[in-house]
Amino acid sequence: MASEWDTHTALTATADGTHAVELDPGWVVGGGVNGGYLLGVVGTAIAEAVPARPHPLAVSAYYLSAARPGPAQVSTEVLREGGSVATVSAELAQDGVARIRVLATYGDLRAMPDDVATTAEPPQLPPLEDCVAGSLAPEETRRVAPVMERFDMRFDPACIGWAMGAPSGRGHIQAWFRMVDGHDVDPVGLLMVCDALPPVTFDLGRPGWAPTLELTVHVRAVPTPGWLRVSHRTRNVAGGMFEEDCEVWDSAGRLVAQSRQLAMQPRG
Repeated sequence: MASEWDTHTALTATADGTHAVELDPGWVVGGGVNGGYLLGVVGTAIAEAVPARPHPLAVSAYYLSAARPGPAQVSTEVLREGGSVATVSAELAQDGVARIRVLATYGDLRAMPDDVATTAEPPQLPPLEDCVAGSLAPEETRRVAPVMERFDMRFDPACIGWAMGAPSGRGHIQAWFRMVDGHDVDPVGLLMVCDALPPVTFDLGRPGWAPTLELTVHVRAVPTPGWLRVSHRTRNVAGGMFEEDCEVWDSAGRLVAQSRQLAMQPRG
């Protein structure tokens, strides 16, 4: 049986390098479709364009306009394919209007060394049973952000004060993460995970939809099945924008993905 993620990112080839996709309304957050989901859809199309190199290694996306649920088209162009990597450009559009443009390097992580050596320290999260389930969010929050229904998130109680009107001011949110249907996240799915948690500005007392301008993701390894640990931080809000740095750690304690995005300050 296909997972929810596979169903919602399913593509239909319409021409050489072009696919049709139906953007599912379950991925809406605030004023548009979640940027991580859009990147996952594009990432799936890129993987189909270079099947011998199915995994994202470095992906940079620019968000040009807010996407809405419904039909969309994804076009890809292989710019270089040789050796262990391929470079591909892609665009997702609706009714001729570009929503997101991507430049990506893909390879086969299974053919690369599977060790991950890092001086980074994994997020220190309490046990699952001591964390706060995202399903406890108020009905109003879930109504404007149905994307939350796609995930099983268990938030660190030390990072959830914003939900009770008492943000810590540290600019840090972290949680245990898995798909709501228990489907294990693959390397393309990590593109989505890096934009799955609420905007880190919530912890600064600035709630609301935060439109992404640019998102870059580095995927470092195929995640081991099981719960992921996801950590978002920001250190600077300036010019009406903020950066959000994300780390994703797998159940084996490996740093499997990193990202940085530049987003607009929430509009409330």
